Amino acid sequence: MLRNEGDHLRRVVVSTPGEAYFDVSTHEAGNIPELADRERTRQQHDLLKSTMAASGCEVIDVPELAKHPNSAFPRDVALCTPEGYIKLRMGLEARRGEEEWISRALQAIGEPFVGEITGPATAEGGDVILAGSVAFVGLSHRTNQAGVDQLTDLLRAMGYEVRTASVKDRYMHLGGGMSAIGPERFLCCRGVFPEEFFKGFDTIEVEPQGPSTGNVICLDHNEVIANAAENAPVIRELAVRGVTVHGINLSEFRKGAGGPTCLILPVERK
Repeated sequence: MLRNEGDHLRRVVVSTPGEAYFDVSTHEAGNIPELADRERTRQQHDLLKSTMAASGCEVIDVPELAKHPNSAFPRDVALCTPEGYIKLRMGLEARRGEEEWISRALQAIGEPFVGEITGPATAEGGDVILAGSVAFVGLSHRTNQAGVDQLTDLLRAMGYEVRTASVKDRYMHLGGGMSAIGPERFLCCRGVFPEEFFKGFDTIEVEPQGPSTGNVICLDHNEVIANAAENAPVIRELAVRGVTVHGINLSEFRKGAGGPTCLILPVERK
């Protein structure tokens, strides 16, 4: 189960790119800007998996969904909570169908189903960050207002205070501009979020310099994985502020418009 994205990462679902991520016939509809190099992609993904495993995390590798290049980014397709998983509904039409794919994978490992987002609402996992008693939810081009409303109802029933922010003008998802780096600590981009949004939390603010400036994977309290290919200034600032950073080159996933957290669906944190 998962209550706080800043806790120790214990169990994740990933999907190693096979053929789908490199199928250029699906790239335009799937919003894949650039064809990735096969060998480098797999080397980078293997290093990501081994880094998580070395930290004590169980890594569950689910076969990709045919004709769905974005199945390499399972974060968006479901939301794991303290009570089980919520099946989401993709805002990108080409990703529809991935919801059932990831649901089958989660059910196979014993994750309870606790709710779903229904149309016309859309909601993607990159727009939700759980932080103890607070759920941060983004309104984006992928998560519409009806999706925010349905998520709010589901998460409030679990005891969360829901805080929302629009990121439409800045990021594909909320997670492009912020990430938990501890139970009560966030990395966030300066000038992006409403005043009082992070009330009660410690923050490390950085200048927004790209589509995934605020996007890192929390392994444990003040220990993260960051994309060394695009986030060198953030890595330096985090290190100065006492955060252990595992810098991994994830350039081939930026070609698919993905950041580090997009590559994992956290299932359990403690």
